[in-house]
Amino acid sequence: MSFFEHFGLTNAGDVATALLMLVMICYAIGDIVSYKTKAVFSMIFVTGIVFLVGFWYGFPKDIFQKTGLMAYAAVGLPIIITHMGTLMKLRDIKQEWKTVIIAVVGLIALSIGLFYVAGPFLGREMALTAAGPVSGGIVATIIVSEAAKNVGMEHLAVFATLILVLQNFVGLPIASFCLKIESRRLLGEYRSGAAEGVKKGADPKSDPEIPTFRLFPALPKGLQTPFVLLAKIAIASWLALLAAQYFNEFIIAKGMPYLQIHKFVMALIMGIILYEVGFLEHKILDKANSMGYAMFFCLIFIWASLPQATPELVRSLVTPLVLAFGVSVIAIAISTFFTSKLLGYSWAMATAIAVNCLFGFPANFILTNEVINATCETDEEKDHCMTWLLPKMLVGGFTTVTIGSVILAGYLAQIIETLAK
Repeated sequence: MSFFEHFGLTNAGDVATALLMLVMICYAIGDIVSYKTKAVFSMIFVTGIVFLVGFWYGFPKDIFQKTGLMAYAAVGLPIIITHMGTLMKLRDIKQEWKTVIIAVVGLIALSIGLFYVAGPFLGREMALTAAGPVSGGIVATIIVSEAAKNVGMEHLAVFATLILVLQNFVGLPIASFCLKIESRRLLGEYRSGAAEGVKKGADPKSDPEIPTFRLFPALPKGLQTPFVLLAKIAIASWLALLAAQYFNEFIIAKGMPYLQIHKFVMALIMGIILYEVGFLEHKILDKANSMGYAMFFCLIFIWASLPQATPELVRSLVTPLVLAFGVSVIAIAISTFFTSKLLGYSWAMATAIAVNCLFGFPANFILTNEVINATCETDEEKDHCMTWLLPKMLVGGFTTVTIGSVILAGYLAQIIETLAK
């Protein structure tokens, strides 16, 4: 299988192009299977399995570095998150406080479940270490891993990394199943006219192409070229990163580090603001014909940890992994059963929101689009489902992965170090 290392080529640049072809083929397999199964097996899930098996049987471990994809993904992520802000008007997300509550309660529930249910079997330190990556992504994993290393528990750092590597395979099928149920429910209401009835007397839906507060003149159609639009969103992303940097420096200087805003959260906020005032166009990357290319790079972050998941490592931690994931999912399901009743959401929708902690962005964005395309037949039906589903999934992802998990992991790290003394 060493053929995969160079594809018979000798020039370094040519090898990188061949490896890029391999990555693109893996993506294509995921799309094909997702299409054939009507998103029962999502593109992200299938592609992840292909990469995982590929790394076991010959894919270069440094394929993402050799192709330069990691660098592109790093610089492209703020841009695509800023783009996300152009998908939703503030009017569309004003009710999302319910989503935040569902997501936060889910994080609390899985933490309690891991400590009190899984803890006696795994050990308290391992259970707490698991709560970090299960509750979020890379940053939370790094925090608890460093705490484990500081107290001489290197195996717990490996355990945390493996959870991070495999959590997509647990969360994505659950979210896909729940989103399909919710999408069918929404379509049933829409096709029967019940959805229209609910809307009567409510605020009319705003035109997404018209800013709420026009402060910047609209660009003539002739100037809405890919390069001009990309320059605008790049400026917006830069402003977001700059604002996050200066704001967090100010907050730290004032002795309030807990009030910091993650740069990606700032990018989302900046995208929403500049879309509302007319600087950014609605779905700006789509208008720039760049959305597919941007998502190709950003998804690399999902696969970046897979080379570390060797068969031996997976086998050695099978039982702790099954227990950790099983307890976490059950705890989330129990919490969403109650929060869905209290807040008026379906159990499927609430569960899809809460399990965002197992994958986050951009997987939630891709998965939502996948499910909607698989279940809806017309553009009107897609818009109807998208308006309801996408804001909740995006807010759920940022609440859990970007914000909640980092805060939770910080406290878990302190507890791990305290218990080990």
